[in-house]
Amino acid sequence: MDFFPIFLKLQQQPCLVVGGGEAALRKARLLAAAGARLQVAAPALAPELAEMAGRGELTHLAGAYAAEQLRGQRLVVAASEDDELNRRVARDAEALGVLVNVVDDAEASRYITPAIVDRSPLMIAIASGGGVPVLVRMMRARLESLIPGAYGRLARFAAGFRERSKQRFPDVDQRRRFWEDALEGPLADAVLNGHEEQAAAEMERRLAGAGPETVGAVYLVGAGPGNPDLLTFRALRLMQQADVVLYDKLVAPELLQLVRRDAERVYVGKARANHALPQDDINQLMVDLARQGKRVLRLKGGDPFTFGRGGEEIATLAENGVAFEVVPGITSASGAAAYAGIPLTHRDYAQSVTFVTGHKQDGSIALDWPALTRPQQTVVVYMGVSTAAELCQAFIANGRAAATPAAAVEWATTARQRTVCGTLSTLPGLMASHGIASPALIIVGEVVELADKLAWYRRSENSAVTIQED
Repeated sequence: MDFFPIFLKLQQQPCLVVGGGEAALRKARLLAAAGARLQVAAPALAPELAEMAGRGELTHLAGAYAAEQLRGQRLVVAASEDDELNRRVARDAEALGVLVNVVDDAEASRYITPAIVDRSPLMIAIASGGGVPVLVRMMRARLESLIPGAYGRLARFAAGFRERSKQRFPDVDQRRRFWEDALEGPLADAVLNGHEEQAAAEMERRLAGAGPETVGAVYLVGAGPGNPDLLTFRALRLMQQADVVLYDKLVAPELLQLVRRDAERVYVGKARANHALPQDDINQLMVDLARQGKRVLRLKGGDPFTFGRGGEEIATLAENGVAFEVVPGITSASGAAAYAGIPLTHRDYAQSVTFVTGHKQDGSIALDWPALTRPQQTVVVYMGVSTAAELCQAFIANGRAAATPAAAVEWATTARQRTVCGTLSTLPGLMASHGIASPALIIVGEVVELADKLAWYRRSENSAVTIQED
């Protein structure tokens, strides 16, 4: 171990930064955030350092560095732009027994500053001994994506019960099992979602000797348009905690690989007039599983509240007193348009955008055609592959020009993405000849003209944008 990891309590402790430039500013920000009584020694200060001095967050020791400035300091940072000066500061600090860090010089430093994932009071520090800072930044970015910001709230909540848990469970192993159970599952979720009173009541119950309540919950999670990189942090965490996963046809197979391996998986996919489970049965299944104490993940393509029947499902859960949470996802229209290079709005082409389903519950396409055929707007049609020919004819019959640009985007944002572009008169034939199938969206409007210029997602021949004209 080249460096001993340690966390220092610096509130109201004297600390010195030598240097007034950008490197000094970065270190000063960290020390100020830790509550240090900060001094900065430099002939002049960078603008933000000067502002900090003006706000009383630091004291400016104007003029040249002097070794006397080190006396009484807890920590010293040598951050000037003069390497020789930095080394002199390090030698002087060593002579006085003061801990010193020299920016970008681990060899001359007595301590180094790690990269920090701040979920105060939960803190994670990462270091490579000063040798590979890029790797450290990569690791920090990965941890930032895996650890929700609300974990600081959970840490504070748990700390409030620490002493009582010691009294209740003198045995270390019992206490460890108690906290492992408390910090995963519904109690922790309640804290993370801001329901601390509810969580505190459950914690009181457990400390009084009751076991965890076997109360389940349902999480309606938007899986986004298909690319796993577009999942929210919250969605990914719930996918890895669920006991049972109910998923449909629009959930890309790659996403299921992220679900907890031992979770039960139930396919409840629906296509036009072909439902693996009727909607009412899906609703009741969620209720039954939650009442068994299971954490149920209802994984839905796109966003649960955009043509995902999420409102119907949570209405049933609410009627039956089942706890639930809705986690939004990137709706398929946004993902498809972005990856196909088709802006949904554009000052020169479209001032509004409308999302519409390709058919009603009875299978008809008796939609609000006067509203859908207004000029200067983009229309995105969900679930319109099977009725593409009828839809395009209806657009034309209700006033849209046959030459209006139109596109279909299949498996948007994934490696299998394909886009065919044409017009209202040619798109159905192009979709048929290219074998475009669900899941796919249809986009109608002048913005489609921009696809050839703006399409950036061409990962392979199979995912290349296909532009077809009349």
